[in-house]
Amino acid sequence: MAVIAPFARPFYMMAKSVGSTCNLACGYCYYLEKAKLYGGVGRMMMSDEVLERFVQQYLESQTNTEVLFTWHGGEPLLQPMAFYEKAMRLQHRYSEGRHVDNCLQTNGTLLTDDWCRFFRDNGWLIGISIDGPEHLHDAYRKNRNGDPTFRQVMHGIELLEKYGVMWNALATVNTVSVEEPEAVYRFFRSIECKYIQFTPVGPPEPGHVDAEAWGRFLCRVFDEWEREDVGEYYVNIFEATLANYLGVTPGMCAMSDLCGHVGAVEWNGDVYSCDHFVFPQNYLGNLRQQTLYEMMHSEQQRAFARQKTDGLPQTCKDCRWLFACHGECPRNRQCLCEGYKMYFEHVDSFMKVISDE
Repeated sequence: MAVIAPFARPFYMMAKSVGSTCNLACGYCYYLEKAKLYGGVGRMMMSDEVLERFVQQYLESQTNTEVLFTWHGGEPLLQPMAFYEKAMRLQHRYSEGRHVDNCLQTNGTLLTDDWCRFFRDNGWLIGISIDGPEHLHDAYRKNRNGDPTFRQVMHGIELLEKYGVMWNALATVNTVSVEEPEAVYRFFRSIECKYIQFTPVGPPEPGHVDAEAWGRFLCRVFDEWEREDVGEYYVNIFEATLANYLGVTPGMCAMSDLCGHVGAVEWNGDVYSCDHFVFPQNYLGNLRQQTLYEMMHSEQQRAFARQKTDGLPQTCKDCRWLFACHGECPRNRQCLCEGYKMYFEHVDSFMKVISDE
């Protein structure tokens, strides 16, 4: 068992149980190319051996009494249900009294009654990748034959609702949807999706948004939300902004002053510094040879984390909004600055009033 420093900062892992394998081929996906790291392997499936090592090491490395497992893709529902049933048995075996939760991000097209019963019975939180109404969602989110996927995703959401499964929306904002902010937000309100995460497509991916368009999108969604939905609907960037006005760490790592505490473990046990930095230079090792604790607390990972603050350009250090975005994610740094400035200026009065209450 790893020796854990009692006051070590907790870390989290994105578990890529099928690597980048996916049944869709979304035009802006940043992860499909990761198959090249493994020689273009078609189906990358986490073995029982790697699963057990991951669950054991992850639980042993945690200092908190509550532990969250996050299953990500690719499309994690390409693993059979038996895989996640075994994961839960292993969690129980190695939890040593800790409370364990699970969340899973899916494109929603493979959801069935059986999957939804499993998620309901075991209290899983499901993140659904959906970009808005049909004409916006289908602009980039297509299957491998180039066919649209909106109706399949909506069927999956209907099943989640039918079985009372907790879920939220993960909406990617691209060159098409960024021009229709009200349509996007009103769609999520129409399906009573209470928790919405907006993520801009950044360069060099196809469909990446420019800074000004991103700023306009945020301002116009904020105006819709402020008029009717404060306290009823929750938008990740609004919540993170308020947290920074209050001086508390937001749940959105891109807008936090901290970095390097959310790693990614691939299907074969390879560990990388971050889900968005799965590149050879960010490879930390393999959990067959090293523990997750050793890799996530290594000097290499600490150096990666320091990019968040030490790598800030002078323009960020001089910016009046640094407290609100902390330089954003290093992968997008300065690409979206003007848009964020537009947004922060727009919401400043509101955030000051709410944070002073």
